Amino acid sequence: MRMDRNAVAPGPVIAGFSHGGFRIDDNVYRALLITPERADGWEPPALEALGEADVASVLALDPAPEFLLLGTGATLVRPSPAFTAALEARGIGVEAMDSRAAARAWGVLRAEGRWIVGALYPLG
Repeated sequence: MRMDRNAVAPGPVIAGFSHGGFRIDDNVYRALLITPERADGWEPPALEALGEADVASVLALDPAPEFLLLGTGATLVRPSPAFTAALEARGIGVEAMDSRAAARAWGVLRAEGRWIVGALYPLG
């Protein structure tokens, strides 16, 4: 799959999938934490153990992001209610979907200029 860079949205663009990971520029990340300013590899916990501290680095933006785009792997799995409540208490929503859909949504939402962050689990 190929996704084209949109000049409207500065920052990292998920250009596609390669070798079981997310391709951004010359790098491939198996799992990914991404903000409008940077992309970093990530060693996520099991989804049921995901806590606010596991994504703290992407939540620390100023201004705070609108929401966290959570890619849950090969299929959609809802995060724990405690995780969602912790982020919502900070005024940050959680949008969960499978990781391929989250990667595509990242490009669309950033092209709209949305101030979001992402945490994407491995593709499979």
